[in-house]
Amino acid sequence: MKINHPLMHNNFLNSDMNAVRKLIRKKNLMLTQSKKVLEFEKKWSKWLGVKYSVFVNSGSSANFISMLILKSLSPKKKEIIVPTLTWVSDINSVIMSGFKPVFVDIDPKNLSMNEDQVLKKINKNTLAVFITHVQGFNGLSEKILKKIKNKKVILIEDVCESHGATFKNKKLGTFGLISNFSFYYAHHMSTIEGGMVCTNDKKIYEKARIFRSHGMSRESKNYTFEKKIIRKYPKLSPQFIFLHPTFNFRNNEIGAVIGLNQLKRLNRNNRIRTKNLKLFLKLLNPLKYRTNYDIKGSSNYAFPVIFQNKNFKFREKFELTLRKHNIEFRRGNAGGGNQLRQPYLKPYLKGINLKNFSEVEHVHFFGYYIGNYPSLKNEKIKKICKILNKINL
Repeated sequence: MKINHPLMHNNFLNSDMNAVRKLIRKKNLMLTQSKKVLEFEKKWSKWLGVKYSVFVNSGSSANFISMLILKSLSPKKKEIIVPTLTWVSDINSVIMSGFKPVFVDIDPKNLSMNEDQVLKKINKNTLAVFITHVQGFNGLSEKILKKIKNKKVILIEDVCESHGATFKNKKLGTFGLISNFSFYYAHHMSTIEGGMVCTNDKKIYEKARIFRSHGMSRESKNYTFEKKIIRKYPKLSPQFIFLHPTFNFRNNEIGAVIGLNQLKRLNRNNRIRTKNLKLFLKLLNPLKYRTNYDIKGSSNYAFPVIFQNKNFKFREKFELTLRKHNIEFRRGNAGGGNQLRQPYLKPYLKGINLKNFSEVEHVHFFGYYIGNYPSLKNEKIKKICKILNKINL
């Protein structure tokens, strides 16, 4: 029953390439950030349900810009609470912006942050909670939203793996002061490489535009603000006033037209992904693998395969079986598992005991994901589950 199952399949269709061909046939072509980027930002904002979006070259850049904005808003508070199961750029953006990351364990029902630990670690130095909605799961609750609002702590959402997922029938990415998305190849939709910074706050939108483009004041597109800056710095060229230390994180017109085309089918694709997940979890053996996730509002990115028990011998059989059947997998789920075990965090681990992070530790050693995508057929899902369920404990 050998099959071939990659992590992602067919995320670029002929219609996407036709949109690119139509673009490059135009005269006086400008492929750097221009009209199509602005159009994509507006249509993405409408789809998500926010006022403003800024298209950048990656989800990691979106993370970094968000942290730079926080630093400009409140330079005194130094701590940001972060998950231990996330992509590396979430935590790196915190560190590189001069903040102190404060780590919490995960909730096994949604692989997101343990909200009780989050609330316990909030103190007078806490500026923000940087939540990651992992693998399409919703990580929010009424409790966490109410508590952090009462404590006047900022919420930042990483929705890079959860396009279209909802809480209370409202899309994730609309609850925080800022939200970040990724359009990497394997995600719900792709612009080759790319990301988005989203907000309902006009000043933050203007800051995101500035931080995206070398820190130039003219990128804000707020002409009242620009005139004020020009008067403040009369000895500088009005076109080249650099307000903040940053880099070029812009995307381009090709990425934008692909994004515009892929956005048309995103809702439909998400419904298929969710249907696939439900079938996968229904067929998976609950004695061997966890299946009791909170999938309400989810928009699955990849199938989670997490062992019920700690068993290295079973892990060896599991990986050998998947390789035998050409089923591509990643161990550790989001970002390779427990970020506290990564070398880059070694200077930040003083006083941290890994035993206090038992849930993410389990996922680190005994958690996987395998591909889910809109073209995946039910018969193949059944075959995959049959293969997984046959592996002996």
